[in-house]
Amino acid sequence: MAKNEKKLLKKAWKETKSLHEGETFLLKDLFKGYKWNRLAIEQRVVLGRLFLEKVKDKKSVQALEKNSSNQQVYQKMEE
Repeated sequence: MAKNEKKLLKKAWKETKSLHEGETFLLKDLFKGYKWNRLAIEQRVVLGRLFLEKVKDKKSVQALEKNSSNQQVYQKMEE
């Protein structure tokens, strides 16, 4: 994992702490719009895979079904 992706993953995970229990979100929701848009498509894909892998090991966030745009939807669970 590249240093930049590791840093972005850490930042995204930290942002999940600000969500309310039961709230659903997409990975891109954890970033300011312009910051997400500045990421290369390849970086977004890698970050998405890394975030999904991290969620599988945690109980505070759950992966739900993908939406109609094929984006992974997540839900904040109680900590």
